[in-house]
Amino acid sequence: MSSQEKVLDLIFGRWRSQILYAGVKLGIFDALGAGSKTAAATAHELGLDPALAYRLLRALGSLELLREDNDRTFSLTETGELLRSDHPQTLRGVTLLEEGPEHYALWKHLPAMVRDGKQNAFMREFGRMAFDHAVRDADYAQVFDNAMSSYSSAQAEWVLNALAAYDFSKMTHLCDVGGGHGYMLARFLARYPHLEGTVLERAEVISDSTRLWAGKLGVSDRCRYVAGDMFKAAPRADAYIMKLILHDWNDDECVRILQNQLAAATPGGRVFIVEHVIPDPETSHFAKLFDIHMMCWGTGRERTQEEYAALLEKAGWKYVATWFPASHAMGVVEGAKL
Repeated sequence: MSSQEKVLDLIFGRWRSQILYAGVKLGIFDALGAGSKTAAATAHELGLDPALAYRLLRALGSLELLREDNDRTFSLTETGELLRSDHPQTLRGVTLLEEGPEHYALWKHLPAMVRDGKQNAFMREFGRMAFDHAVRDADYAQVFDNAMSSYSSAQAEWVLNALAAYDFSKMTHLCDVGGGHGYMLARFLARYPHLEGTVLERAEVISDSTRLWAGKLGVSDRCRYVAGDMFKAAPRADAYIMKLILHDWNDDECVRILQNQLAAATPGGRVFIVEHVIPDPETSHFAKLFDIHMMCWGTGRERTQEEYAALLEKAGWKYVATWFPASHAMGVVEGAKL
């Protein structure tokens, strides 16, 4: 690909993500989940205009999400299967959040933020922080929660891979701070049968017991859900894990969260910070792009290993090591209580 083609590919990149969003939003991937259908049959089932639906299906085929036969019959590819709502590793929720109207609207503020040095496009667009918006807008809250669950499977695999050689034998209680519906913690409890666990989360997130993962993964006897505020206190535990939590907040806010865990941790306790860690300047990485999303979304940022180590030290923890999965997609920054 020539330099000109690379630039053009970047310019038109949003076309692909919006075509993907439309396919998910209209239910096309679920409609084709049971098997191949003609474009006309798919349009009829979903209440779509047949001619325009075919053109969208054809575009999704060009993205290698669908397979088109000569008679305008479509089926899901292996990649397209990941967009079904019932797929165990579904990415449907992430699609609806990141390409949906709220997050799409944030990006137009990027030039102005960089010019005036004030991030948080959510505040510029909606007049309130993202978490406050979720409290007031039930639709956004549901999309956000579904997206977090949607991404959890891949993230859990990366974290378990990164910590595969770690010795958890001396720990008995692991607390997942801001752990959502508990998928990450439940996966840990399933992997390490001697562990007990606690999910610390906002009350509104864990109020619906049907969405909690402990029972679904067979570890409910060793897992409890506690409603609370990580800025005020943390439950007592031998170790804490935070997945994509600290990147939501500025440095001072992160230090407060870490100090609360330090105060509650048992002697010799540990903290595991799970984030997309920014690598050296020569390495292209998703974290460097995600950092711009966080600039738009709130007060937080992605950080380097050294920056996370500095946060730990400032909060009173001792930086120990950073663990990576084979893919280096995410990192696990470990701190110890002195």
